[in-house]
Amino acid sequence: MATIEDFRKIELVVAQIKEVKEHPNADRLYVIKVDTGKEERQVVAGIRLSYPKENLIGRRVVLVSNLEPATIRGEQSQGMLLAASDENGISVLSLDREVALGSIVK
Repeated sequence: MATIEDFRKIELVVAQIKEVKEHPNADRLYVIKVDTGKEERQVVAGIRLSYPKENLIGRRVVLVSNLEPATIRGEQSQGMLLAASDENGISVLSLDREVALGSIVK
């Protein structure tokens, strides 16, 4: 079981999706540029089967910002978008009102 201290180690911030392109080596992945208000980052996300690109651009999402960078099928990922999944597919977590980029999610 995770403690509150474990949870506090995870940095969750509001980011805005700026660019989405198909991953060149994977049918289920997108390579996404997000803006955290302080910097732009690249994230690889397995949401391609659930969202057309145009439905993601401009969306404000929750980014796990302190993950160690990982190379996923040749593309670097500098974070992770939070999403839920069930038998109907994947749903990216987004905000119900405009919140400043870089705002802390707690």
